[in-house]
Amino acid sequence: MPYDLKEIAAISGMPGLYRLVRPTRAGVIVESLDERAARSVASARNKVSLLQEISIYTQDYDQTVPLTEAFDRVYQKYGTELPVNSKSDDRDLVAFMEETIPDYDRQRVYMSDIKKLVTWYKAVSSNLEYQAAGNDSQESDNETDTESTQQDTPAADEALSTAGIISAEEESSAPANPEAATKEAVSSTGKGAKK
Repeated sequence: MPYDLKEIAAISGMPGLYRLVRPTRAGVIVESLDERAARSVASARNKVSLLQEISIYTQDYDQTVPLTEAFDRVYQKYGTELPVNSKSDDRDLVAFMEETIPDYDRQRVYMSDIKKLVTWYKAVSSNLEYQAAGNDSQESDNETDTESTQQDTPAADEALSTAGIISAEEESSAPANPEAATKEAVSSTGKGAKK
């Protein structure tokens, strides 16, 4: 995950972005995501929208682009310095959006949404550290490979499972019908035989 947006939120009635600090009885303590890092309380009446849960509509109605992925695309293309800001010309903002997310839905994504994307990206990129996705995935792949290798190799004192496979020797000595074998054993002993 390039930017960790789990604790970053937009709060209705409060400008800017905020880091969630801890819940209180009346709401949640938040810290502004700027150089001041001022703390305040967002009341329970305020709508708190976590950035990790926000997505951008695409032309495919069944698919959206999570904001985390959109930020990653912006970072890959422009780094932390964007060619536009929220006060840029509408044509420049649309061109920026088309370059970043070419298949975004032009009917459902409004100009105000594009301006929010730009503003939020600038706030996040200047206050959070970008984490390269490649390093994290390689480490997790290595851990997974190590775990699977350890699981495949049984310990010296561990019994091996046959996984339901019966060897040919056992199969030939076993009766074809186990039920019939029990009936034959019962009738040969004389117990349970009909008279």
